[in-house]
Amino acid sequence: MAHRNTSGRSAPSASHISPPNDRAPSHGENSSLTLCVFCGSSPGTHPAYAEAARQLGKLIGAAGHRLVFGGGAVGLMGEVAREARDAGAEVIGILPAFLRHLEPPLKSAEELIITPDLQQRKARMLAMADAFIHLPGGLGTMDEYFEVITTAQLSVHRKPIVLIDVKQYFKPLKALIDHIVAQGFARPEVAALHTFVATPEEAMRAVSSLQVRA
Repeated sequence: MAHRNTSGRSAPSASHISPPNDRAPSHGENSSLTLCVFCGSSPGTHPAYAEAARQLGKLIGAAGHRLVFGGGAVGLMGEVAREARDAGAEVIGILPAFLRHLEPPLKSAEELIITPDLQQRKARMLAMADAFIHLPGGLGTMDEYFEVITTAQLSVHRKPIVLIDVKQYFKPLKALIDHIVAQGFARPEVAALHTFVATPEEAMRAVSSLQVRA
């Protein structure tokens, strides 16, 4: 596993962390994608969460895609990464230096990128990904979701954002977004920036079929 340590560098300015590829591949371009999966560093309380993570990893590998994830071997992130690796996917982990003792890195990842902080971790993930898939997770996963949907709303990127609503985990989040729109703090068009699905299979179909957003 290759290690790349960026923790000794100063934080980049905003002009240095915007994603070099701000769009999703158009239909027909997406035979091989870099998929960023955001999910919990804990397994959650229901076995269905880990089952969905493992199935998503298998599907990513079987489709010949590359996985970018949070770098840790624990929780749902470890489940999806191990299965993706076993299924033949190239796996790249991105982990802040201060989390290495809390979220031990996945040793089988081809590459582990160490960043100084969470902000640069998210910037790297955003820049590397062609699309984002969210599984259940905690506050960190919610932070990552709001990062990608906010930057999509601001037209920083036009990459697909898909949430796998295992056991209706994201139902309260969807209700919150609907409430924000209803109260006039976001435009109704925000609903077109993300897609809620029930299964990993539907998530993969959604990523493959979504077009470049205008």
